[in-house]
Amino acid sequence: MDITSFVTVARPLGLLGIRVTQSGEEIASWHLEPECRRNVYSASKSVTALAVGLAVQEGLLSIDEKLTDAFPDDLPERVSDNLAAATVRDLLTMRLGQSEAHLMGEQRPTMEEDDWVKYALRTPFDLAPGARFVYNNAGPYLAGVLVQRRAGCDLVHYLTPRLFSRLGIRRPTWEQDPMGCTFGAGGLFLTLSELHKIGLFCLARGRWNGKQIIDADWIDACARQPGDDNYGYLFWRGEYDSYRADGKYSQLSVVLPGKDAVVTIVSECRDGDAMLRAVYDCVCAEL
Repeated sequence: MDITSFVTVARPLGLLGIRVTQSGEEIASWHLEPECRRNVYSASKSVTALAVGLAVQEGLLSIDEKLTDAFPDDLPERVSDNLAAATVRDLLTMRLGQSEAHLMGEQRPTMEEDDWVKYALRTPFDLAPGARFVYNNAGPYLAGVLVQRRAGCDLVHYLTPRLFSRLGIRRPTWEQDPMGCTFGAGGLFLTLSELHKIGLFCLARGRWNGKQIIDADWIDACARQPGDDNYGYLFWRGEYDSYRADGKYSQLSVVLPGKDAVVTIVSECRDGDAMLRAVYDCVCAEL
């Protein structure tokens, strides 16, 4: 596959590298520099979704659990009706019931609170859960914390034997909150090739080297669009019936089941819409 036109458009936008795999074979790649681990920002959320799927199949939690049952010791003195109605599923869909975004990248460094779980749960739930899509780090963060509490270890230790090692990803670095919990909404560091493996794993519907690691139904649920907001379980939906892990500055792994392909890029891009458009028009359209 010739990706010259894509590189011509994307390099001025901040492209650092791309890998394209179709039908099990790498058909294109380009690197501006040798691979190194970079913050994949909110693409981390999609990995947290995989951790939740593993925890569900291990019986550690249910996505139908109420947050009041999942976090009984972290609740505010007065539990609103909306908070009482919220479930673990609402943590994954960006329809948690909070009308403002919290624990975002520009907020975390200056926060005075150390206990981010209590902070997230005492933030007003001023909407009915499921009523409105609001992009918010509080949901995936709490989902990651719940997995960690039920598993008795942080997300890196939980995922290393279950997923990372099986995919050939050596123990990665992942941002932690002030209490030492992995920040499941962002801050995972991966190379381009490692992020690409996450996409390939999803394309294979949770199967790797002949073994079903995560139930295929869970991968399908992550990729499904339940509403009109182009969002599944911590994955974005997109053109060509695709879904993707998507991080700030265009860290993308785009899964295209209909084309049996994955397109992954890492970037330092300040125009994410233009970069995604280039991926669609110059790469996906040619597959």
